[in-house]
Amino acid sequence: MTRFEHLQLFINTHFSEQSPRLAAITADASFRRYYRLNCASGHFIVMDSDPQKINNHPYIALNEVFTAQGFLLPKIILSDEQHGFFVLSDLGSTHLADLLEDENRTHYYQQLISLSAQWAKTPAAPAMQAYDRAFIAQELELFKQWLVHDFIGVDLQAPAAAQQRTMWQASCAMLIDAMLAQPTVTMHRDFHSRNIMRCEQQWAIIDYQDAVRGPLCYDLVSLLRDCYFKLPDPELKQLLVYGYEQFSQQGLLSNTTFAEFKSWFDLTGMQRHLKAAGIFCRLYLRDGKAGYLANIIPTLEYIIAVAAQYPELAALGQWVDTSIKPRVEARLAQEAQ
Repeated sequence: MTRFEHLQLFINTHFSEQSPRLAAITADASFRRYYRLNCASGHFIVMDSDPQKINNHPYIALNEVFTAQGFLLPKIILSDEQHGFFVLSDLGSTHLADLLEDENRTHYYQQLISLSAQWAKTPAAPAMQAYDRAFIAQELELFKQWLVHDFIGVDLQAPAAAQQRTMWQASCAMLIDAMLAQPTVTMHRDFHSRNIMRCEQQWAIIDYQDAVRGPLCYDLVSLLRDCYFKLPDPELKQLLVYGYEQFSQQGLLSNTTFAEFKSWFDLTGMQRHLKAAGIFCRLYLRDGKAGYLANIIPTLEYIIAVAAQYPELAALGQWVDTSIKPRVEARLAQEAQ
């Protein structure tokens, strides 16, 4: 049988007498697929997460961990772990991304910064990997491999690229060191507007299965320098100060100046955005998902703007601005034809 036929069998086994109806929901950036299930007893979300492609153990284990800490997550109601089918509670369809023009936006962000501080204090669990030097470096390679090499055809291993290769290696080392210098906390790792939902006047968190133990500023960067939405600079600065105060009050920071905290925030953001730009290219080239192509240039512009503030990263920023970005724009124009 096809996966969808297996899925229908799973649904019919539990809901056959309730006239179940499945409606597809837009798939996320992973291999998972989602459906809304409507039946006589109510409505639910069905997740199709093929165990041949995805390790579902962290999703199950971390659901228990974060729920025990009091966070609102989708409740796992039924599961077929062998086939990777899950029936989840339905948290609605309102994401933070749908509320970004709301007059209470700044207040929402403040609430979510406080929530991220609480999340950060979640005790380590076996399902959380260590976001260590090797892990961070591997993510930076996504930019080099999928964007620089595969998307725009630049080979940093070529003899003629020796200067750029040296610059890239030095920049990566600086970013990694800045991330490892921070307090180690529990990171969601994708704490942005599409993974935060508003459900009955509460904030709910989804896509938590990649949580790791890593640098304090990572989730704050995900939230405030979202690849899918750019906060105005004055609001960003105000919220960054709020984040520093919240992290300090909740015992996550000590003997750290705001200037040092901002440097951590900026450099963590550089790593995250280099990784994200690579992933957007991978989603297109490997997975055939063109919907993320529009996010590449705004993500590169984050990198250029931040690099300009740090002399050690000036060469990286100039390289991205004058060499990488024009080639990406040319490739995007070609793909749009």
